[in-house]
Parts: sequence; C-alpha cells; structure tokens
Amino acid sequence: QVQLVESGGGLVQPGGSLRLSCAASGNILSINRMAWYRQAPGKEREWIADITSGYRTNYADSVKGRFTISRDNPNNAGYLQMNSLKPEDTAVYYCNAEIIHPGHTTVTTGNYWGQGTQVTVSS
Repeated sequence: QVQLVESGGGLVQPGGSLRLSCAASGNILSINRMAWYRQAPGKEREWIADITSGYRTNYADSVKGRFTISRDNPNNAGYLQMNSLKPEDTAVYYCNAEIIHPGHTTVTTGNYWGQGTQVTVSS
C-alpha cells in the first residue's frame, strides 16, 4: 500500500515562511515526478511546482522566486519551502507523486495524492 502524507502546514503571518514535507511510504521502487498543488476555498485545485527525479524544477508564476521545491530521493520525500508568504497563498496544499511499485504481476506506475495540509497566511 503506497501512501503520501503531508505535514508542516499552519498559521503564519504575511511575509513569513513555512516548509511543507511530503513523505511517501510503502513498497516503493522509485518516484518519478513529484509536485505540489493547492486549493483555496471556492477555487479549483492549481498546480504550483514540480520536480523530476533528476531534480529539474518548474514553478507557477504565482510562486516563482518565493517557493522552492526539493526532494530527497533515497528517503522518498519531497519538500516545499515557502517564503514571503501572502494572504492569497492561503489554501490546502497537496503533494502529488508518480510512484513506481510492484503490482500483482508486474511493476506498476501509479499517481498518488496526499490528504492535504492547511496553510493560512493571516495577521
């Protein structure tokens, strides 16, 4: 059973920082793309950053220069360092990963989501 669990959310003042973590567990052979998404109240879930297994990164314009995505391949973990936070960054943040793991008869690639962690930016 493959599982993603996020942590590190909370309440922070504007201009502050938070670091989100994403831990993948289970019988994992490797992880391809890892990504972070967020969903604000009344809005659709939006992609904000991703990172390949070779550490190539991409960012949405709304977070470029403020957020940094990283990963720890040996430990199947991902991170999102968020600096200069703004009230409009308030959302539930989700980790997403493409994970390669043993299936019933062969190796399987699955797309997995964490349960989300709340980030609130407010004074």
